[in-house]
Amino acid sequence: MDLFEYQGKRFFARYGMPVSAGEIAFTVDEAVAAAERLGTPVMVKAQVHTGGRGKAGGVKFAATVEDVRLHASAILGLDIRGHVVGRVWIEKASDIAEEYYASFTLDRSAKKHLGMLSAEGGVEIETIAEENPDAIAKVWVDPVDGLDADTAREWVAAARLPEAAVEGTVAILQQLYTAYVDGDADLVEINPLILTPDGRVHVLDAKVTLDSNSTFRHEDYDAYDETQTRDARETAAHARGLQYVGLEGSVGVIANGAGLAMSTVDVVNQVGGRPANFLDIGGGANADVMAGALEVINNDPAVRCIFINIFGGITRGEEVANGIVEALQRVDIDSPIVIRLDGTNAEEGRAILQPHLSDTLRMAPTMLDAARTAVALADEEVDSGQGSVQ
Repeated sequence: MDLFEYQGKRFFARYGMPVSAGEIAFTVDEAVAAAERLGTPVMVKAQVHTGGRGKAGGVKFAATVEDVRLHASAILGLDIRGHVVGRVWIEKASDIAEEYYASFTLDRSAKKHLGMLSAEGGVEIETIAEENPDAIAKVWVDPVDGLDADTAREWVAAARLPEAAVEGTVAILQQLYTAYVDGDADLVEINPLILTPDGRVHVLDAKVTLDSNSTFRHEDYDAYDETQTRDARETAAHARGLQYVGLEGSVGVIANGAGLAMSTVDVVNQVGGRPANFLDIGGGANADVMAGALEVINNDPAVRCIFINIFGGITRGEEVANGIVEALQRVDIDSPIVIRLDGTNAEEGRAILQPHLSDTLRMAPTMLDAARTAVALADEEVDSGQGSVQ
């Protein structure tokens, strides 16, 4: 789950990190009232789940309340990389002497947490890595050991931060690590982390991605889930408990397991097609789950063929096949379907599906064959107009 900046700052504040006072506003009048309570000057900052806000005009300095009204009027409703601004963060303005970058994420190959720190903040880390990779100091933290003050201090020295910023940065880095681990985050990023003219180290921005699988440990995370940015397809899938990511192709993908779903997306690309989505139905493939998945994909007007790729493990092949057959009786499908079924009791499952096969409901022996068939059918549908499966 990606948090808005204001949510990320409130998240950081729980762990003792110094953040600026601010208020969220959904209307111009609310923005003006917030500025009056906070006192000017303030920053008016668009809240969207994407970067590039400043370049798009979504971050403005307001010296007066009238400036707040002007900027909030311009920013609310602004389209930033396809995200329409529906809320702004009104924050007390800060004086800046220097800007730094700090973050933690997981390095899966090293099986450790990766921390990155740079004296060149205020720009995206990808830009720093490309233009001056030596400016990024990295530390790998063993989850068993954690991040102690001595290690943090050595890390700050490696990043060549000035003496005035050392102690404040060491403290914030330890707090940031605690927030990352205890908060079950996939990413925590401060960009910029600033040094003020009077020598304080301060969090000026916050980017936080939380592990959605950890919500059972954090009751308040439901509020974050409600503010996630999803298109209509993703909203429908989420309501059905499906792991779905919308893409821009014409081959709808249904698979059981995230790894298999990713492989299915890849193989569709490999054979010259374009997947319309990533959809993981999880370990089960009963009629209810399959019907929900088919409804979500069928409601995507870009889909011209549906590729169902199931590998039976704990879920047996005949259960999957019965689920597909029953689901097809519940949902009127507008596109041809290609099924690849393998794994436990796959032969029994294929036998159940065999009587239902037709020109618009096909079965293929391998994932590659199924992908090729699905892509070919999608191309045919684009040329001739969509058919239907009853």
